[in-house]
Amino acid sequence: PRFPAMASDSGDRHATLKRCLGVLRDARNDSEQFAALLLVTKAVRAGEVDAKTRRQIFDAIGFTFPNRLLTSRQPPAGCPPHTFRALGLTLLACFCTDPELAGHSQILNKIPTFNDILLSPCDPDSTSMIDDVYQCLSAVLATARGPRDLVTKGTVSALCQAYLTGGHGSDRALTLLVGLLDIAEAKCWQRDTPQLLAVLSKLSSDFLKAEDMTKFELCEVLPHFIPLSPPLTQDSQGSKCLHRLHKGLADILGSKLSQSQRDPALKLAAGLVQACGAEWIPAGSAGSKFLALLVNLACVEVRLTLEEPDPVEVEGKKEVVTACYVLMEMGIQECLREENPLLEDVQKMQLMRIMEEAFGAVIFYLRQVKQEELQDPFIFASVRVLGAWMAEETSSLKQEICELLPFLVHYARKLFKEGRLAVSLPQAELVSTEGSALPRDALRFLLPGFCHLTAEDRPRDILVSEGAPALLCEYFLHQWEVLTSEPAAPTPLTSTEMSLQTTCGIFLNLVVTAPDLVRRDKTFSSLMDMLLKSLPLLLPQEHHLVLAANVATLGLMMARILAGSAALQGTLSAKEFFGAAFRFLSQAHTAQAAPDSDSLAVAVSPAYMRSWDDIRELWFLGMQALAGCIPLFPWLPHAALQARWLEGLLELLSRVAPASVDFELIAAFQGVLVELARASEPCRDVILSHHGVEGANLYGMAALEQCLAEQ
Repeated sequence: PRFPAMASDSGDRHATLKRCLGVLRDARNDSEQFAALLLVTKAVRAGEVDAKTRRQIFDAIGFTFPNRLLTSRQPPAGCPPHTFRALGLTLLACFCTDPELAGHSQILNKIPTFNDILLSPCDPDSTSMIDDVYQCLSAVLATARGPRDLVTKGTVSALCQAYLTGGHGSDRALTLLVGLLDIAEAKCWQRDTPQLLAVLSKLSSDFLKAEDMTKFELCEVLPHFIPLSPPLTQDSQGSKCLHRLHKGLADILGSKLSQSQRDPALKLAAGLVQACGAEWIPAGSAGSKFLALLVNLACVEVRLTLEEPDPVEVEGKKEVVTACYVLMEMGIQECLREENPLLEDVQKMQLMRIMEEAFGAVIFYLRQVKQEELQDPFIFASVRVLGAWMAEETSSLKQEICELLPFLVHYARKLFKEGRLAVSLPQAELVSTEGSALPRDALRFLLPGFCHLTAEDRPRDILVSEGAPALLCEYFLHQWEVLTSEPAAPTPLTSTEMSLQTTCGIFLNLVVTAPDLVRRDKTFSSLMDMLLKSLPLLLPQEHHLVLAANVATLGLMMARILAGSAALQGTLSAKEFFGAAFRFLSQAHTAQAAPDSDSLAVAVSPAYMRSWDDIRELWFLGMQALAGCIPLFPWLPHAALQARWLEGLLELLSRVAPASVDFELIAAFQGVLVELARASEPCRDVILSHHGVEGANLYGMAALEQCLAEQ
């Protein structure tokens, strides 16, 4: 006979398989090929095919024969209707165990077929087909192009339905969904939100109802199905899921737990915080107790792990401690929240004390870090969470933070330099990224804390001695490049723009508290050149107004100190900068109808109103700095006349009721008017031609009145 039964001895089986492969190659008709194929697929299903034999099978039949089997509608006599299809799938599943074949276009274009089989009714005879489909899909997921094709060809929806139906292999559907979401979360949710929400709804229901180890197993699975906020907080089904997850977590964390039970629960809570902040925690007594418990547990975990760090133990706990950092950061935000707070004042005070102890442990741990450990993502997570604490809590742990500053500057510098040198590889289309300009930007998270610290003598001296100003200047220049490469359309405040604003705040502190450093450190000359060029570009873009205010004020204050710099001696860039500064300062106020009166009153301009809380102090500081610049630059009064700033201000004051201009604003205007009148005859003439003496008397500008009388 051409087709002997498969022998029981492994050597004989191999020989028989080789004979069958020969028949597959040389078969004269379909019936011969089919008979040989039956024996081959029997061997494949029994798991008796090694890599070499698998390749021989592929070389013998390629994709052509399995393709024919998948599309054939006529089974052999006496066989079930899906016989050919099942054989074809078995061969494809066999081929897919070769990674090179799994990513082949002939496999990828079968994805819709795989989806259809998953969604077809499953009878006892077709379970092997389902298993083969899952094997194919798992192999495709592991290839470079596979995840993209799975998402675009509808596999997410098919897997969701297969899991919800609960048929054969539904647990494998869930595993595949987890794998897809890990690689392409944003695209999956973008295409299949309703289906994924339905899965999350089932998982959260099971989580709430479970009273055995299933509850803790679901804690491991659920974080993969928690998307970024909108689908959860803006959808009624999503909101119900959040309610169930909160209730289930409250049940767990309120019980006595082993470490293996507590850790997944903390990770799930951290995943919810990253997605929704504290929105998933209900208001009221139950919610505040739960939040306080969460933060408390996180702090205890951090202290237990980091206060006496055993390298082996820390290594095994890094994932859960990182989750605890997320919960601690939420704790900081909630302790500072004044509007609709979840926590009562007493709870806030208690949590701040507990968090202080936990951050003491973080500092202790970071002080033990060795040079060779700096690439560890856990170090980055530890620095990031400490940055959140330093940004808000300036009075506690000051001594410990000062001692850690050299490490923080060194670490931030190392990551910044590496990030700039790193070759930017094209991101896979599906892979989610945070959108940061640098791979790991530690400085971004340390800037707010550094801004507080540069206002104080000791930490400022340490930062200066460690070379922080030069690093911050380089960082500012880099972030400026990133900002100018971003789309010009108004967007929500980006991390890049926020970093630039905060860096300006640090430099303002140094300008005020350490002017000698600004004079002697060449870093600040480079920064001055940058500021001269950047303000004229920023100012026309209304959505960059707060950053423009920072740049204008910093530039004006630095110009007073660096007045001898060649860049400021009437150069084109200097004139353009001061022209832009005049525009920024002059456009902040306007005349508008006073309520309950026929007269006009001075008011903040509509364009500035939305951001006035952020720029008010900068505007007054800028006016003061401008007044200080006028005697230092002989060409500046002429620039003020060219910008028609002087006429605009005098006309504004002549139109409004003096009572509508508060004392602080009058003092700011007077400071600049006096310096212009002293420095320039043409400016003095313009002031006098606009009834300057009468106006000075009317507004109580005694210094201006005296100046005009003297001259």
